Amino acid sequence: MDPNKPTYRLIDHTADLGIMVHGANLKDLFEQAAISMMHIIVGVRSYKGPNTIRLSVSGEDLADLMIRWLGEILYIFEGEKQIVTKVGIDAISPHHITATLETVSFDQNLHEILCEIKAVTYHQIEVMEKADHWEARIIFDL
Repeated sequence: MDPNKPTYRLIDHTADLGIMVHGANLKDLFEQAAISMMHIIVGVRSYKGPNTIRLSVSGEDLADLMIRWLGEILYIFEGEKQIVTKVGIDAISPHHITATLETVSFDQNLHEILCEIKAVTYHQIEVMEKADHWEARIIFDL
């Protein structure tokens, strides 16, 4: 798998945007989901960010954890004006995730917002283990 290209596909969904994300394992799935969302927002390429953020998120189950995880990543972009360029999951369980993120500051002269995501929704959220990989369906409110 090419680490510079997130593995997701868009899902046609009225008034929202949905994606199906695939990962070799649970850790990879959550990494891919975060990078895929940033790719949709700003078309981020793989490059080293000068800033590092440690993130810890808890959830009721894997689906809730995914929503909260991506919500935090979205906040880092919207609230702190940081583009997440690299995600490293340090530890993950069905109820908790800790990660180290590399970021760069958003600069409107250098970066173009391709799609404005307002929120990560619970609508049709699925995080599931398949025979040889993990998969998640995620719907974003635009």
